[in-house]
Amino acid sequence: MKVITLFILVLFLSSCQDRPSKEEDIATITNLFNTQKKAWSNNDWKAYMDIYSKSDSLVFFSGSKLIHGWDKTLENYQKAYPTKEDMGTLNFSLFDISKIDRDTYWVMGQYHLKRRSGNTDGNFIVLLKRIGGEWKIIANTSC
Repeated sequence: MKVITLFILVLFLSSCQDRPSKEEDIATITNLFNTQKKAWSNNDWKAYMDIYSKSDSLVFFSGSKLIHGWDKTLENYQKAYPTKEDMGTLNFSLFDISKIDRDTYWVMGQYHLKRRSGNTDGNFIVLLKRIGGEWKIIANTSC
């Protein structure tokens, strides 16, 4: 009987773990975007793509292109920005980080790309999901 009681107590306590607060989630997500812009500006594809869910279910929508999967998203980025000069320096303006449920947020913002060939700005909405304790982009639309 004591073993069963102990098992139930351990199970109950493990389900009561503190989850990060909304403020902590937002700070973590903001930090991820700061890391991502540094990676882009350093021409570091591996670090830039680390925030994306490495899955075939990742969805990227830009212009008239709908791309499925991490590998195809990376391929699309590399085709559009083949050199460090093409990539330039990235910055973000994050306007809204809203909680959808305890493990999903959306981020609305603008990207600002400074390049010798011409600067460009655009809008984006990103869905992030906590997967295995880490925040990952599961959908991205930008224009």
